[in-house]
Amino acid sequence: MELESNGKEEDILIDKETADSADNAAHPIAILNREQTQFDASIALTVAYDGRDFCGFARQHGHSTIQGELERALQVLLRREVVTTGAGRTDAGVHALGQVVSFAVTKQEVRERSLDKLRTSLNALTPEGIVVRRVDEKIAGFSARFDAREREYRYRLVPGQIEPLFLARFAWWIPTQQSLDVTAMKEAALHLVGEHDFTSFCVAKSAEGKTTMREVRQLQLFGAEHLGEECVVIRVVGNAFLHSMIRVIAGSLVEIGLRNRDPQWLIEVLAARDRRAAGQTAPAHGLTFWRVRY
Repeated sequence: MELESNGKEEDILIDKETADSADNAAHPIAILNREQTQFDASIALTVAYDGRDFCGFARQHGHSTIQGELERALQVLLRREVVTTGAGRTDAGVHALGQVVSFAVTKQEVRERSLDKLRTSLNALTPEGIVVRRVDEKIAGFSARFDAREREYRYRLVPGQIEPLFLARFAWWIPTQQSLDVTAMKEAALHLVGEHDFTSFCVAKSAEGKTTMREVRQLQLFGAEHLGEECVVIRVVGNAFLHSMIRVIAGSLVEIGLRNRDPQWLIEVLAARDRRAAGQTAPAHGLTFWRVRY
């Protein structure tokens, strides 16, 4: 996430009014639309994407992003400016299987086009690499971001001397003659479960003036196989995450898996509250935004 987009793999804990103001600042026409239109419903899109061909999730002028492409498609379909809210802002290269994107609509707009037709139309209008998997009607004021109870991310690792083929776009290949010490990685992961100050696990500049307390509810490691290729999956579940937090966790766990550090090292890293104390930031393409629970 060092050279990635301005959209960040983070979920900042601020109030809805503040967030709405920030969205409207990016879309001045949307302010006029809100004054003229009484939105009495919301739509939630469940979206999957291959992040390697986009400049992150958040809209950016002059760049192709997930949010920008969705909003352009919605503008064509609804014939008006549409401001969306994502459950999480992933960086360039990060993928999603269950990103949720919400936006306000009128009941009349819902009646004019079925949810299935909306899904089909969005998939026709968005570029390859983005798939709208599901469309749901929600109550007015629903926010994909602020109504989320927890978010789940998964990071894939492929250790070994043979580079993966099918998993190459979705996993971090770690060339090594030894297998990762997954037992030690699991032991170390336990130190990160619970509510902690994760300053050491985020981009330093992104933490300035913001709370860095986050709760990791589950942190698990397990083996998996995809199209005949084996990988190690790091599953992280929490209420919200800091910029680069999951990727730094993954990079730090790999240091332990490679036997460069012992599991107790993560206790020292947490206590240091200094990004320089942790391991490297794992590559973006190994991370997938898996699902959101409401």
